[in-house]
Amino acid sequence: METLTKSPEETETLAAELAHRLSVGDVVTVAGELGSGKTTFVRGACTALGVREHVTSPTYTIGHRYHADEVEVSHLDLYRFQGVSPAEWGDLEPYFDAAIAFVEWPEAGEGVLPPPRFAVRLRHADGGRAVEIEEC
Repeated sequence: METLTKSPEETETLAAELAHRLSVGDVVTVAGELGSGKTTFVRGACTALGVREHVTSPTYTIGHRYHADEVEVSHLDLYRFQGVSPAEWGDLEPYFDAAIAFVEWPEAGEGVLPPPRFAVRLRHADGGRAVEIEEC
């Protein structure tokens, strides 16, 4: 399914709709070019899941773990990775334990990351964002 969103709020609302379908253990990959709204999408999903903390891009910290009302939520950003080595996977693996995990720039973890339940792709389009959500 592809949807065109015209504002960050619309992107967050679309993500919130997806969030209501998620449960512990689910992985959602979020791909797209720089500035396409990946973190905005994750922020909308986190808010819908009950995260009260400010959701920011973990580009330089690699990952954030948020405590929501009834679930733990992990947010990873693999932008700085060329690939994920076994040693690096050891650092990333705890983010997937007993949580719903969102992974930006998932291409770097191809073949290593747990299989996603949903793959989200965002791109700039018609003054907004085209958001494609595929159930895997």
